[in-house]
Amino acid sequence: MTEPIAQTMAGCVVLVTADRRSAELGAALGRRGAVIRHAPALSMVPNEDDAQLVAATRGLIEDPPDIVVVTTGIGFRGWIEAADAVGLAEPLTAVLSRARIVARGPKARGAIQAAGLQADWVAESETSVEIAEALLDDGVEGLTIAVQHHGAGSDGLDDAFTAAGARVRSLVVYRWGPPPDPAALDASVRSVAAGEIDAVVFTSAPGAAAWLGAADAARVADAVVARMRSGRTVAAAVGPTTARPLLDRGVEPLIPDRGRLGSLVRALVGHYGGLQVLTTSAGALQVHAGAAVLDGRVLALSPSGLEVLRLLASRRGDVVTRSEVLAALPGDSRDPHAAEVAIARLRDATGDRGLVRTVVKRGYRLEVLDDAPAGEAPQPVRRARA
Repeated sequence: MTEPIAQTMAGCVVLVTADRRSAELGAALGRRGAVIRHAPALSMVPNEDDAQLVAATRGLIEDPPDIVVVTTGIGFRGWIEAADAVGLAEPLTAVLSRARIVARGPKARGAIQAAGLQADWVAESETSVEIAEALLDDGVEGLTIAVQHHGAGSDGLDDAFTAAGARVRSLVVYRWGPPPDPAALDASVRSVAAGEIDAVVFTSAPGAAAWLGAADAARVADAVVARMRSGRTVAAAVGPTTARPLLDRGVEPLIPDRGRLGSLVRALVGHYGGLQVLTTSAGALQVHAGAAVLDGRVLALSPSGLEVLRLLASRRGDVVTRSEVLAALPGDSRDPHAAEVAIARLRDATGDRGLVRTVVKRGYRLEVLDDAPAGEAPQPVRRARA
């Protein structure tokens, strides 16, 4: 019998900022218990019917290149599919098989292999800078280089190779378009600033830059960056290139060792599985943005109940006054009875009335068994093995 997937991310609210394969990524995280929100920062506009792409492909077949640079896996697959749609797939792959093929990272190499070809060299850093350095060191003067660009267009390779004496042929197989739902994008950056999101997942550098740009436009960038820097909201990027816009803001994201969605999921699962938890009299307790998990159970809490538990957990066994409990509840009631009712409901939801203790004439506290310093927050894992 297959063992059930551990609900390591139970209660975590994860924002997926990608358009392509967002459903696949969300489903993989959802199977680990995460609550998924989608807000693509950009749309991807394919060029399968682009006459310019077809004409450029015919030109390469008639005048074969010496070197082919593949910058993205999805772009290379799209190029082969576009060629196939007009009957050019076979002659194109024949031409590519005779060229030196350079791949920008493992995803590009995987797409090349899927087409029955082999990459001669792979930039493990997944950067165009590494590709430029390697080819310029070898010398490109007099050579014809075909460059399949990503959706953001030229990334400096064309100019670098042209300046070194090469003849460059550019192919853009897809382009980045506007976000499919601008309102959802705006709401997503505001939700992160408000502390409603546990993790934000990025799968492309243009997407990460556009999402941060949306935070700038909403005037919440400072709050968003502060949360990510502190680790209260985890930023996760599929690879070093995707991470660059975040690093430029001083955010060091979680990055898997391999630039694949499966590795990204495992990195997030490993991060949350390794987070420090409160050891209480009722079991291990973790409080996330959208839910709390006690002894492996997601607690059925109201939003106000979750805020009260979050307040108690942040004190790690120290006393929380009744006035502080009232401040965590909606409205502006100062009636001590409202605090007592909220605590009673919290006890019922946890199923252990001894978890929240009443401290006579002072307030309430969690029955915490560990001795970690009060208010200590778990620090983000910066890199993770796949």
